Amino acid sequence: MTGQSIVLAAEVPFPPSVEDFYLPSIVPWGGHESYWFTKITLLLWLSVAILIIFFLVASRKPQLVPTKKQWIAESLYGFVRNNISIDMIGKEGVRFAPYLATLFSFIFIMNIWAIVPGAQISPNSHIAFPAILAVISWVMFIYLGFRKHGAGYIKHALVPPAPWFILPILVPIEFFSNFIVRPFSLAVRLFANMFAGHMLLLVFTLGGFAMINANLWLAPVSVLSWVMAIALTFLDFAICALQAYVFTVLTASYIQGSLAEEH
Repeated sequence: MTGQSIVLAAEVPFPPSVEDFYLPSIVPWGGHESYWFTKITLLLWLSVAILIIFFLVASRKPQLVPTKKQWIAESLYGFVRNNISIDMIGKEGVRFAPYLATLFSFIFIMNIWAIVPGAQISPNSHIAFPAILAVISWVMFIYLGFRKHGAGYIKHALVPPAPWFILPILVPIEFFSNFIVRPFSLAVRLFANMFAGHMLLLVFTLGGFAMINANLWLAPVSVLSWVMAIALTFLDFAICALQAYVFTVLTASYIQGSLAEEH
């Protein structure tokens, strides 16, 4: 749930609204209504710290027979390198594996806060964070395209192999698809899934309290609502991992398109 703690059933804010995503400040300065440092900000920095510390500790003293931490880190990197970088980009994808592995891990950690008790909200449920990640990937594949093809990348990206008389229609479509829709779809897909997942958990969790508060005869329905919230938590875990995978795969796909010899 959000920073609004449930102390009494009578105080349960139901139904949930978009305001539940705008949490109050958790620092004593700047005022309670300040958004300078909220739970979302704290979770973001914790995600960065967890990612850096984990990989530093896991790779500090590598062993031939890996420890659990080393095995997890190597398995994660190997999965992204073999099943995303190389599969999507080819042999050249090995050099992009560190970035893609970092991207996958960071998005997964940010997503998983949605089901961690005490946090129960993903920073990616705010459009700003997916948008920044999408812009980074967008700048990367455009830069790689110009580095690979030079000024010819414009033709490579915008002019498909088609009859000349269709090009006036296809070129604007290709421009809109490659340079506008790609970063937008990357950001919105991740944001929408995290936003919707959080709202569903709020509805079923707070809905149970609201029904008990309204009528004690609705207690069995309230229990069912909480059971659904637990089931959705497991489903949300799968979605957290899937969305991190999808974002990374699409980024690798865009990189591959920029490096490809043909349109």
